[in-house]
Amino acid sequence: MSATDIDHGAGLVVVGASLAGLRAAESARLAGYEGPITLVGDEFHLPYDRPPLSKQFLKDGAEVDFHTTAEELAALDVKLRLGAPATGLDPTSHRVRVGDSDWIPYQKLIIATGASPRSLPHAPDLDGVIGLRTIDDALALRERLRPGTKLVIVGAGFIGSELASSARDRGADVTIVEAAPIPLVRAVGETVGQALAKLHERNGIPLLCDVQVEELIGTTHVEAVRLSTGTSLPAELVVVGVGAAPATGWLADSGIELHPVDGGVIANEFLQTSLEDVYAAGDVVHWPTPRSTDSQCGWRTGRMLLIRRTRQLSMPSHRRMPSLTRQSPTSGATGTRAESSS
Repeated sequence: MSATDIDHGAGLVVVGASLAGLRAAESARLAGYEGPITLVGDEFHLPYDRPPLSKQFLKDGAEVDFHTTAEELAALDVKLRLGAPATGLDPTSHRVRVGDSDWIPYQKLIIATGASPRSLPHAPDLDGVIGLRTIDDALALRERLRPGTKLVIVGAGFIGSELASSARDRGADVTIVEAAPIPLVRAVGETVGQALAKLHERNGIPLLCDVQVEELIGTTHVEAVRLSTGTSLPAELVVVGVGAAPATGWLADSGIELHPVDGGVIANEFLQTSLEDVYAAGDVVHWPTPRSTDSQCGWRTGRMLLIRRTRQLSMPSHRRMPSLTRQSPTSGATGTRAESSS
C-alpha cells in the first residue's frame, strides 16, 4: 500500500486531541509560534472533559463538556485531523503515519496520546464488555443501562466506584468485583478505603473484595462472570475498570525510549524525548515533574519546544504555568486563563 503525504506543511504536529494535546497546541500559538499546527485525534470529537463520563454524563440528556470549539481552533489556525489514529512514527524522515497509509510531515512533534484502559487478560471479544474511556463508550453504556440491567464492574477504583453509583441511580442491578482486599487502598489507605467500601454497602451495591475474575462467559454476548471463588455472576453488561496504560503501541518501531514497566514515553525536564524534535505531554509521559496536571503539562510542552527553538524566551517554571478555561484563546490580553477542570 502506498503512503500518501498530507500537505499540512512541516510545522508542529500534535498527536492526541486530549486536554494536554490541546493545551500544547494553544500554548505554542500563544507563545508566538506562527507556523502550521496540526492536531491529530483518534476520535471524531473535539477535546472534551473525560471525568464526567462515569458520573453525570450517564444521566439521560447530559451533554459533553468540550474544552474548545472548532471556531476557537480555527481562530488559532490549528488544523484538525480527527477520527484518525496515529499508527506509526518515522523519526528519520520526520513523519507520522495516521490510519493505514497517510503520512504527515513534522518539524516538531508532540505526543499526547494519553492512556488506554487495560483489559482483562485472555478475555474473549464479547458484546456487552466495555472499557469506559471515550464519549462513545459512555453513550453505549448509557443506552444499555436500564432498571434491572445486571451490571458487573471489574475494579473498585475511582471510575468503577463512580460508575457503580451512577448505574445504581439508573436502577441497574450492580455488583463490583475487586481483586484487592480493600478498595483504593494504594490511593487513600486502609481507613478511607474501608469507609468507601461501606458507602457501597450503604447504597445497596455488593462489593466482592479479594476476588479474581476467572472467565467471562458467553457466545457472542456476555452472559456471566465466573470468579475465583467458583461463583458465577449473571451479567448483561461488564465494565472493566482495572486501570490504564500509556497509549504508545503505535511507537513500537520508532526507536523512542519507553518506560520498561508501563511503556510510557520517557522525557527530560523539558519534556523532550529521546528522539530529536519529539516532545511529549500528559498521561503518556514519564518526566521529572510528574505532579503537573495534564493541562499544565501540555501548556509547558508547547512552550518548551518554542523556547528551545528560539532561545529567546526566559525559561518558565511549571509552578508558574498559567491555567486555562473554556474562554476564547484570543480573548485574554496576556494569553493566560484560569482552568475550571482538567
